[in-house]
Amino acid sequence: MREDQKNLFLAMALSLMVIIGWNYFYGVPKLDSARQVETAAQSPIPTQSQTGPAQTGPAQIAPSAPGAQAPLPQASAPGSLAPNSLAPAAPAIALAPVTREQALAASPRVPVDTASLSGSINLRGARLDDLRLKQYRQTIKPGSETVTLLNPSGGPETYFVETGFVTAPGANVAAPGPDTVWTAEGKTLTSKQPLKLSWDNGQGLTFRRTVSVDDQYMFTIVNSVENKSAASVTLYPYALTSRVGKPKTEGYIVLHEGLLGLVGDSRIQEYTYDAVEKETKATRLMKGEGGWVGITDKYWATAIIPDQASVIDARFSASGPNTARIYQADLLEGARTLGPGASLEATHRVFAGAKESKLIDAYQDKHAIKNFELMIDWGWFYFITKPLFWLIDFIYGYVGNFGFAILAVTVVVKLVFFPLASRSYESMAKMKAVQPEMKILQDRYKDDKQTLQKELMELYKREKINPIAGCLPVIIQIPVFFALYKVIFITIEMRHAPFFGWVQDLSAPDPSNLFTLFGLIPWDPVSIPVFGQFLWLGVWPILMGISMFVQMKMNPEPTDPIQKAIFAWMPVIFTFMLGTFPAGLVIYWTWNNVLSVSQQYYIMRKQGVKIELWENLAGLLRKKPA
Repeated sequence: MREDQKNLFLAMALSLMVIIGWNYFYGVPKLDSARQVETAAQSPIPTQSQTGPAQTGPAQIAPSAPGAQAPLPQASAPGSLAPNSLAPAAPAIALAPVTREQALAASPRVPVDTASLSGSINLRGARLDDLRLKQYRQTIKPGSETVTLLNPSGGPETYFVETGFVTAPGANVAAPGPDTVWTAEGKTLTSKQPLKLSWDNGQGLTFRRTVSVDDQYMFTIVNSVENKSAASVTLYPYALTSRVGKPKTEGYIVLHEGLLGLVGDSRIQEYTYDAVEKETKATRLMKGEGGWVGITDKYWATAIIPDQASVIDARFSASGPNTARIYQADLLEGARTLGPGASLEATHRVFAGAKESKLIDAYQDKHAIKNFELMIDWGWFYFITKPLFWLIDFIYGYVGNFGFAILAVTVVVKLVFFPLASRSYESMAKMKAVQPEMKILQDRYKDDKQTLQKELMELYKREKINPIAGCLPVIIQIPVFFALYKVIFITIEMRHAPFFGWVQDLSAPDPSNLFTLFGLIPWDPVSIPVFGQFLWLGVWPILMGISMFVQMKMNPEPTDPIQKAIFAWMPVIFTFMLGTFPAGLVIYWTWNNVLSVSQQYYIMRKQGVKIELWENLAGLLRKKPA
């Protein structure tokens, strides 16, 4: 076999490895990944599952919610989790299949109706366990259902938020639990009409709860207690968000889905569902003043937020059988002693909704919530990612289309980097101008590499050439590229955002596909095992590949056969690799290539350097098959 053929096959093998490796480690969902930003102190907490009395419903379902008796660890000292603390109760198994509608009908409820939310509050336990997001739908199809965020216990995908008080271990005082039926004052919770609830424990304590909500996704829950007995009582305010069963996740390394929070002065803690399960005794413990904890999906989240001046114990936990694993983020405040004739109250805020950047920032400022903006996973390049989003969103306010906003931002980025790119292309032009002298030196000192390098450096110095200048724009723009990828992939503002024509969702891959002849062949190539993921090639990835090919041909062909083969296959590699990437990112890359080619063409003409594009393209047409 000829040497150049060996090199070609080697290059093809390397290219295939790059495609598979990229898609495995970066482009394809990985379900067992965990990103831990900081290692905090861990406390081994023995757990015990408890279940309360059976609920009565259409299918006689036992309590399935975390914390059936004492939803949080009970405390033996102010602000500390006791060794005999109680974990969430193991979920019960329904005796018959129960739908969401049946689970909702099993308990008395008060409707929730605002501009952004619909649903209800469960009077049994006073839980927030039924929420739909009015402004968001499951798909872009007309008539698609609105997004469901919270679901009641006993039905599918149980997910709820709960607040209240727990008592000290051994205290003979009844506190409201998940089976407590509260009395409501009012028929509907709206943004203008709070809901007031009350319950008397029959021992001289009257518990009251006032729930209010704004026009978006922030609830304020005030729990109060009045002591009419002759004895003092010690109570501990708590709040939790809990879901049963591991939800379906995107599974990308670049996106965190699972439990997260920030307590005191620590950095953000992020745990996937699998990572929480692997913790010692399935518990992650944090302690500090203020902060928040919650559970996040790609676009939606719940978070419980205490008074930012309160010292809290917070944790992430996983418990229960694999078939109905309970994942919970909860917090417990210090002891509150209530004397005879006295009263006390505790306030928690609950975020339950869409992770809109402006709204999250507004909540952070309005309620002084520590780093609440990190509810959105801006990533390591936060200092680039968020300003980039701001710029895109700002331009969107004028053009009304996120696709065109991305194109405009690409132009802005090109203008910012234009001086550096100009020097880079000028250096490349000078390199081309001295190619004949370099060839002479290479022939003269082909057997003396050390002297050759010395002579080349002298040549660069004499001609004022920086040989690495051509790489700088690429290196500097890599963080910008990844930041833009994050913006398009994680921000809800890009979800279902149309461009034009067939691209109606910039956060999803280009829906067209060459391998179905753009819809003419009724089959799904992606379903093919192993290689199916590489058989999604839309119009925009193809245009991106063409633009990258043209950009490659702007420069002289490498003389080394391996380099030549790699450069020849690189546009093909990236075309297939970006086939399943968000359409917005592919559009950006295509437009960026077009601008780069135009910029390089202009600078090379200005420098009087030969442009290789037309000659290289003509050479391809003249080539004959071997």
